[in-house]
Amino acid sequence: MCTNGINTNQFKATIEQIDEAVALTRRWTHRCFHSAEDGQLERTAAKLKDAQSLLDEVRALLEEAGDIVEREATALDNVTVELV
Repeated sequence: MCTNGINTNQFKATIEQIDEAVALTRRWTHRCFHSAEDGQLERTAAKLKDAQSLLDEVRALLEEAGDIVEREATALDNVTVELV
């Protein structure tokens, strides 16, 4: 569906792709955290744990954005797209 000049299905898919990339980064960060923890690098492990938490927050925000995009698009009923 194209709303306000944006294909909302593609836009939502793009948000999902960003989330997948962040999820992968979060997994790598988690593995590094365990390596640092096992290697007794306590301060490094703590920073990596903080980074994991921030990545979790990013994923939650992306999920919210994905949920909102369709509701916002359908609320714009008066928008028309014209061929120029």
